[in-house]
Amino acid sequence: MRTVDLFAGCGGLSLGFQNAGFEIVAAIDRWNPAIEVYRNNFQHPIFNLDISDTEVTSFVSELEPEVIIGGPPCQDFSSAGSRNENLGRAELTLSFVNIVAAIKPQWFVMENVERITKSKVLKQALKIMTENHYSLTSMVLNSSYCGVPQARKRYFLVGELGNLKSDLGKYLLKNQAKKQMTVFDYLQNDLNIEYYYRHPRSYQRRGIFSIYEPSPTIRGVNRPIPKNYRRHPGDACAPNPYLRPLTTLERSYIQTFPKNFKFQGNKSDLEQMIGNAVPVKLAEYVGRCILEYAEVELLQSSKV
Repeated sequence: MRTVDLFAGCGGLSLGFQNAGFEIVAAIDRWNPAIEVYRNNFQHPIFNLDISDTEVTSFVSELEPEVIIGGPPCQDFSSAGSRNENLGRAELTLSFVNIVAAIKPQWFVMENVERITKSKVLKQALKIMTENHYSLTSMVLNSSYCGVPQARKRYFLVGELGNLKSDLGKYLLKNQAKKQMTVFDYLQNDLNIEYYYRHPRSYQRRGIFSIYEPSPTIRGVNRPIPKNYRRHPGDACAPNPYLRPLTTLERSYIQTFPKNFKFQGNKSDLEQMIGNAVPVKLAEYVGRCILEYAEVELLQSSKV
């Protein structure tokens, strides 16, 4: 299915859907460092456009997408951000759904942080999509049950045009693994460490993790362990001279970018784009569930 990614970043969502079997025909983003990384890893074009611009709708429409995907900026909902919907970025969620409503592709997929479920913007988005005859499936997925060695929870809203009642949720649930994937499950001994430091949001939280558990959420912040770090009761080991944070590339592996994915740019930009990305395998999981569901629907309709 012809697919356009409206908030491509460096390409996690695009690559996952491409791996699942979708044809990504174009992508859009506004941040040049991420656009350059995306451009160096995909054959299709990426455009520097502001999707709040009304002309973008006609531009996307000319691409004739059957599927529109995207993860609108989440800072206004995120527990790591301001949690203020009035700062303007939350409005891009409405820009996304308004483009979908105007073009009416057969499918759309929107990804965001779990906290969007408590927002006023999401209620508006759901209303717009329902009024435009989309059957909606919404679910928070824990990435570690979906092929990602990371306990990252993300909200997905999937819409199918014209179907009165979708059973997609059944597929999103039944295909999940029985147990969480650990870093060791995914990378074995590739990191050459057993423990690592991940800077916590506050020192009320643990900061030392083992490769024999899922990674915590990869964020845009990556710092070395402070010299005065005090051991948290939940830490996997005591602070020691050999303890280090994951490198930028290692963090991209936890986000399930393949090792041949080309990252270039300054460290700060790379950490940010990797932390913002949709884990590739999570996107692939959602894409495969959609295709499995669509195939079953097609078989059932052909028997009628």
